[in-house]
Amino acid sequence: MMEAIQLKRGNVIKMDGGMFKVLDIHLLTPGNKRSLLQTKLKNMKSGNIFDKRFRSNDKVEIAFLKQKTMEYIYSAGEEHWFMDVETHEQTPLGDEMLDNAMDYLVPNTEIVVNLFDNNPVSIDLPTTVSLEVTETDAAVKGQTATNQYKSATLETGIKVQVPPFIKAGEKLKIDTRTGEYLGRMKE
Repeated sequence: MMEAIQLKRGNVIKMDGGMFKVLDIHLLTPGNKRSLLQTKLKNMKSGNIFDKRFRSNDKVEIAFLKQKTMEYIYSAGEEHWFMDVETHEQTPLGDEMLDNAMDYLVPNTEIVVNLFDNNPVSIDLPTTVSLEVTETDAAVKGQTATNQYKSATLETGIKVQVPPFIKAGEKLKIDTRTGEYLGRMKE
């Protein structure tokens, strides 16, 4: 147990029979009253996100997670198979745990799986991934003004907005936190 004032982004806490990841935290000091911590928490099981306030001296229990690097291999229905890069042991993870992560995963992509009591509870994607454009809208001639974008479909099926010079077959750098195009990959 530790005081809530010591919480940081990324901590996982045990509360009300569940585990919650701290996504955001702000210290509020209303006048001459005691300070409060406004947190944004994500339920590790359901994926629901909600706000929770703690008094600075409230006690919270930190869940210590073991992290394992795993490599995505393939999907079969609603199961997605990952291989431990050290032991080569294969583990299936379901859609409910991966949420929208499959939009960014192609075979051989490495992720970090967070384990509590040797059971997977969440995953952390790499910040950026390289994905190939499979289809893109044609560029409109004369469309040279700044901030002009067109839609492109990537190899995982997601659509992103890209500049007009991007063509099918190019590899793009995509931010997994926002789903935004960051640039072309150098070959």
